[in-house]
Amino acid sequence: MSVNRDPLELSSCTNYIMGGVTLGLGLQLVSRVARRRRCFVIAAFLAINGGRFYSNAKRHAFTVAIWVSLFNVFALISCVYLSLSHLFVLCGDLGLSSDLYPLPNLRNLVMVAGHSIYTSTNCGKFDNEDSWFLEPYQKNPGQAATFLAHIQVGVESAAKDEGALLLFSGGETRKDGGPRSEAQSYWFVAESKGWFGHKDSVRDRALTEEHARDSFENLLFSVCRFRELTGSYPQNITIISYDFKRERFAQLHRPAIGFPEGSFFYVGTPTAPGSQEAAEKGEALARAQFQEDPYGCFSTLHRKRLTRDPFHRFVPYPDGCPELKGLFSYCGPVPFPGSLPWTK
Repeated sequence: MSVNRDPLELSSCTNYIMGGVTLGLGLQLVSRVARRRRCFVIAAFLAINGGRFYSNAKRHAFTVAIWVSLFNVFALISCVYLSLSHLFVLCGDLGLSSDLYPLPNLRNLVMVAGHSIYTSTNCGKFDNEDSWFLEPYQKNPGQAATFLAHIQVGVESAAKDEGALLLFSGGETRKDGGPRSEAQSYWFVAESKGWFGHKDSVRDRALTEEHARDSFENLLFSVCRFRELTGSYPQNITIISYDFKRERFAQLHRPAIGFPEGSFFYVGTPTAPGSQEAAEKGEALARAQFQEDPYGCFSTLHRKRLTRDPFHRFVPYPDGCPELKGLFSYCGPVPFPGSLPWTK
């Protein structure tokens, strides 16, 4: 004697199984990414709705069938959307390959802050002031040599640390200098100088950050660029710039991004001969401006950034460092109060 099964009963059995599987997947995902807030939302959706499917499958088979169908569509779209680099951005590392980042093994940042653009068409005249685009306050004998000193110190610092990423930072800041960045200028000089004897060990981990318009952006943008290249944030940061800027970086910019003092280092070099007094006077004014406006969002500092962007370059950050989105949009007079990757 044959028995005709109600299609809804069969659907109920199927959904009973699917609900259990969905619940299990949701709970597993929760256990693996509980520390990732964005992924937790997705995991919670899986777990909660999986539980609903499981408990209501027998009683509301038709409704559950609709829910499962919708969930399958959602899951398919999510799998495509969260593929490749998006999976890392939204969900962190779930054990996939680190090949998505070109330098995933580097842990420390060495940043050389740019101060000028190399404009000469002749190689080998790097210590000649006429080879660089200089502002009036920079036109001092020996000024070009200070740029070379920064580049060399940066290369040598990176050579001492095999786990360091060397970044030359600085955008296309001078209209008359053409659409060439400070960062590319410094990289070009280092290349022409054979990386000061460290080509084999440093060149492949020396790159550029080409959007910064002032010293705060040199630091913040370089941290974001580090994240883009390595998939993580630096454990230690070393800044290469002038001696007289030490206080600005260490006492103003570092606290503004909340980076630990014990993991922040500064290597300063002298100014050009005879320019120390004028440099210190200008630095005092810059420090006062950043003390009043730590993130450079208003008045003088904001206007300076606009003038240092003559070619209207689009700043891509914080797309490459989504964990810092709140910091990038913050403009308060006190340090950013939110959570940061290095303060957790």
